[in-house]
Amino acid sequence: MRPKTLLACAASMLAATATFGVGATAPAAGQASAPAEQADVSDFLAQQLTGLSGATTVMVHGTSITAAREAVAATGMRQTGEFTRIGVVIADATRSQVEAVRARSGVTYVEGGAQPIEFFQETSNTATRGAEAAATLTGADGTPLTGRGVSVAVIDSGVDPTHPYFKEADGSSAVVANLKALCEPLTETCSVQRVPALVDTDTLSVGGHGTHVSGIVAGRPTTLTDGGRLQGAAPGAKLVSISTGAGVVILGADSALNWVLENHEAPCGAGVPASTCPPIKVTNNSYGPSGGGAFEPESATVKLQRALAAEGVVTVWAAGNDGGDGSTSLTNPPGQDPTGGILSVASYYDQDTGTREGVVSDYSSRGLATDASTWPDISAPGENITSSCRLHLAICSTGLDARNGPGALDLGTFNTISGTSMAAPHVAGIVAQLFQADPTATPADIERALKVSAHPFADGAAYESGPAGTTSYDKGHGLVDVVAAVAALG
Repeated sequence: MRPKTLLACAASMLAATATFGVGATAPAAGQASAPAEQADVSDFLAQQLTGLSGATTVMVHGTSITAAREAVAATGMRQTGEFTRIGVVIADATRSQVEAVRARSGVTYVEGGAQPIEFFQETSNTATRGAEAAATLTGADGTPLTGRGVSVAVIDSGVDPTHPYFKEADGSSAVVANLKALCEPLTETCSVQRVPALVDTDTLSVGGHGTHVSGIVAGRPTTLTDGGRLQGAAPGAKLVSISTGAGVVILGADSALNWVLENHEAPCGAGVPASTCPPIKVTNNSYGPSGGGAFEPESATVKLQRALAAEGVVTVWAAGNDGGDGSTSLTNPPGQDPTGGILSVASYYDQDTGTREGVVSDYSSRGLATDASTWPDISAPGENITSSCRLHLAICSTGLDARNGPGALDLGTFNTISGTSMAAPHVAGIVAQLFQADPTATPADIERALKVSAHPFADGAAYESGPAGTTSYDKGHGLVDVVAAVAALG
C-alpha cells in the first residue's frame, strides 16, 4: 500500500540568526553599532512573520519560566499558557512583539505554535518474538511478560475505550485514563482535560488512527469470529489516551507531552493506586511533519522529551512515511534526538508470514546515508497490521481486510492498515515489556538493549559499525527482538 496522509503539514527547522557573542569586538569609532543579540526563531515562525498582519501563537523559551513570563509581559503579549517544567510560555503575539521579545534578557528561542503535523499512517508479534516472550518469560513481578504494571501514553487522534480489543476479563477497559487536548481554533490555546472513561474520543470525520495504534500497543488476547487470534505487543499494559483530534498542530501535541511530564507518576490522579493505574513509562507518537526536516534541539518537543527521559520515561517516534534513497534525510526530526531513551522506528514488512527475514517497507522514511544522526534506531512490523478499528471511521474504512470481533454485534471492528504509525506502537508495547522485566532500567538502558539485540535482517542498505552495534540508514539496527532484548537488559 502507498502512504495515506491525514492532513497537510510543514517541516520545522531552526532559522539561524546572526548574533554577536559576549566576547565580540566593539565597533570602531564612526562605524554602526552592532545589533543587539537576539534569540533564534523557528523556521516555521520566520515564514509566518513575513506576511503576518495580526497575531499568531508563539512559544517563548526562557532560561527559566520566570524569565519567559517577564519577557512576555514586558512586550505586551497575551499569555495563554505555559510549559512550566521546561521554561516555555505560550502567548499570542504580533510581528513587532516577536521581534521585541527576541531581544529580551533570558529569552533563548521563539517557536511557532501553529505548525501543522500529520499522523504517519499507510495501509507481528511473531516476527518480533513478542508473543514468544509473553508466553515463555516472566517479569520481575513473577507474572508473564505482558507489560503488566506499566501504562503507555498514546498521543494520537483518540481512542474508543469500549472497543472489544480493550476489554478486560472483568469487563472494564484497558484504557485507564482518557484525555483530550482542547485547542481554541483562533488562538491555538491548548489545555489537556480528562473526559469520562467510556467516551469515544476518536469519532472525528478522519478518526480511527488512535484506536488502531492503541490496539497495537496493548490489545487484549482476542479471538475473532473467523477464528483468527490477535493480541497487542503488551497485552497486560494499561493505556492512557491523550487525544489531539485528527487536525493536530505542534502546540496540541506538545501540550500532551507536557501533561505526561507533569502526571506520569500518577496518571489517574493521586488517589488511584498504581495497581489500578500504573505509572506511564513510555509514550507513543505516530505523527510529525511531512518530508522530515532538521533536528531542532531548542524546540519545546525536544525539551519535553529530554525532561521525560530524565524522569524515566521513554519516547517512541514513528520515523515517517516519505521513503527515500539516502540522498537526503526524510526521518521525523524529534526522533533524531541522540538522548538515550528517545527512539525512531522504521517499518518492517514480514510479507504476511511472520518471517524475520522480510524487507524494509517502501514508504518507510530513510535518513541521510552520510549522517548517522538522522537514521532510524530500529525497525518493527508496520505493514499490513490488523488491529482495532470501526468501519464508520474514515481511517478504518481505508483498510481492505475488515474483520468481525468476538461478539455477535462486533461487525467490522478490526481492519488492516500500514505505516510507520503501526511500527512505533509495537516498540512502545515492547518497551512496556522491558520495564516489567527490569523496573530499575533507565530509558538509556532500554534503548541500548533494543539496539544491541536487534535482528540484522539483510534487506536494504548495508549495516555500518556504530556505538551500539551495526546500523543502517533505512532500518537502523534491524528488527526488534523482544526475547533477545530482555536478555540484553541483564
